[in-house]
Amino acid sequence: MVDWKAWFKKVFYKDSPAIKVAGVLLIIIGFAALITPFSPGSWLIFIGLGFWGVRLAFWERLKVMLKDKYNSWKNRKSSGSNSSLR
Repeated sequence: MVDWKAWFKKVFYKDSPAIKVAGVLLIIIGFAALITPFSPGSWLIFIGLGFWGVRLAFWERLKVMLKDKYNSWKNRKSSGSNSSLR
């Protein structure tokens, strides 16, 4: 039996040609999904760019916003559960 994890690490190492090819294919499929109607796969463009190593300009800002939303949701949830015990 093939050890899939070892095979994957061997084929898809950092800066491998397989990663670049997969990135190009995902960008092409995502662009095709973007220009065709009723096709929700255009987000594949961003995954392909991620395979290439392209960081989106707003990624750090998006991470901060999501972390803030999660923390406020977590605080609201924990404070709501404490008030119900009283």
